[in-house]
Parts: sequence; structure tokens; C-alpha cells
Amino acid sequence: MATNDSMGLRLMRRGALALLLAVGLTATAAAGGEREAPGAATGLLKVVAAEDFYGDIAAQIAGTHATVTSILRNPNIDPHEYEATVNDAKAVSGAALVVENGGGYDDWMDKLLSASPSRSRIVLKGFDLAPVRLADNPHVWYSPPDMEAVAKAIRDALGKLDPGDAAAFDANFTTFARSLGEIGKKMAAIKERYDGTPVGLTETIFQYQVPALGLTVLTPFAFQKAIAEGNDPPADSAVAAENQIRRRQVRVLIYNAQTANQVTARLRSEAAEAGIPVVAITETMPPELHYQIWMMSQLDRLEGALAAGGGRGGTASP
Repeated sequence: MATNDSMGLRLMRRGALALLLAVGLTATAAAGGEREAPGAATGLLKVVAAEDFYGDIAAQIAGTHATVTSILRNPNIDPHEYEATVNDAKAVSGAALVVENGGGYDDWMDKLLSASPSRSRIVLKGFDLAPVRLADNPHVWYSPPDMEAVAKAIRDALGKLDPGDAAAFDANFTTFARSLGEIGKKMAAIKERYDGTPVGLTETIFQYQVPALGLTVLTPFAFQKAIAEGNDPPADSAVAAENQIRRRQVRVLIYNAQTANQVTARLRSEAAEAGIPVVAITETMPPELHYQIWMMSQLDRLEGALAAGGGRGGTASP
């Protein structure tokens, strides 16, 4: 994650400004895992999210009417290996609303909820709410339509817990949904230019965006699934993935930096040697970003990589 990451950070900052201006987002302060507006007082609704992308969306919908704590907020941590802490348990015990992914992705959150049961607490699970679900793939937050459904459920839950501020939640949801529309336009533009371009994936997380982008994934699904689950991929799938890189059958390698191991590191190294651009993505959101800016920045880098890698509309030769 050397040169690609530094370039990616610059693009994130540039894309952040552009998207903030385009959709009128108001940046919230983030400290100690909490995202809340300046001057927020005690007595506000307490929201806890298992992952920072859900926490960010909850903060955008809640505005100044809630404090939001995200448990997983470090992109250097493998979410599959996370172990909850005492502070996590305390945060969940006092929450009026909890948002988690579900689908077997963050079972540790269910254990925290079981340890502090509450009849009044509302629990939302992104995987259960998602209208688009892929087999053996819990990464629904990579699907903008799924995240709009989650945001809608958050709006409704907040309105139930705080009816007096329901109009504010509705307005904030409308702003959020509009910004997702900008992401959809970006994906459509990439598809128009690079439809059918062959790419490699180190794991399944990006499968939720592949159809909308029109990309053709060559990496064996067995390889992707094993890496996503923290296992060694079947030998034949690893050989196939490596051959696709060495023969330059893929134009871009999309690499999950949070589930990296020796096998994926080797693929990344071989891609660099073959002159194939690598786009690093993460499962959790980098600090100080909004969900929309995170997604848009990764799409910006993917678009640049497709052009450099000679996808349909690019310039490189096989």
C-alpha cells in the first residue's frame, strides 16, 4: 500500500471536497469513535454502530439530535478477527439504537446485545434490510441501493425514538439519498466506458458493485470466498488467479487491504510486475470521511486504473 495509498489519500481529499459541495453535506466532528455535531448536549439519543460506515450514515440522518459511536473504525483491523472490549459492552448497554451488519459478519455484536438485553432498544441489521443480497457475501454496505434501505430504516427508527425531530430526520435522509444518486451516476459513467473489462478481485466484497460497473470478474469465486473468510484458497483457484495476472488477462486487480495475506500479497506483487494497476479498497471506512466520499474516492481510483490498465476505452495493449 505504498504509492497507490498515498495517491488514493490525495484523491479521497479532492473527491471529498467535490462531493461535499455537490450534495451539501455538513461534516461532523469525529473523536474517540463518536460523530456528533458541536454543542451536542447530554440526554440525546445514543446510537451505536458496529462498523463506522453505518455509524456515519446514522450520524448524517440524526444530525444534532443524537450521539453516534462506531465500534469498528480502524481500516488497519481485519473486521473478521475483531474481539469486543469492555468499552464496547458499555456503549451497547446504553444505546437506544444499534446498527450492525448481520449476515454472520459481526456476530460479536449479537453477543454484546445478549449481555445487556433491553425491550426498548431498536436493533437494525444491514444484511436483513438489504434488498440486494448475494450468496455467501455479507458485504451489503458496498451496494448503494442497500445502504439507502438501511438509511431509511435508521430514519424510521430515529423518528420512532424521537418523534419531535422526525422532520429533521426526513430532511437529512433526503440529502443522503441524493448523494447516493451521485454515486450511481459515477458508476453508470464507468460502465458506459469500461463495460465488459476483465478484472481480478482478491475477495468478494466488491461483488456488490461489479454488476452496476459492468466489469467481468475472472478470479475464481472459490478464491475470493476463501480469502474473505480468512482461509487459504483452494490450490487450483490460486493457480488460476496467478495465471490470470501473469498472462495479463485482467486489466485491474481490486485488492482488499484488510484481508491481505501471503497469497494476496503475491498476487499484488505479480500484478505490479506485469504492469497491471492495483486498486486497494477497505472494508471499514477510513477516518474523517463520509460513506459517500469513501465510495466515490474508490470509484475515482478504479476509473483511473481502468484507463491506465487498458480497459475498454483505455490505451494499453494485452
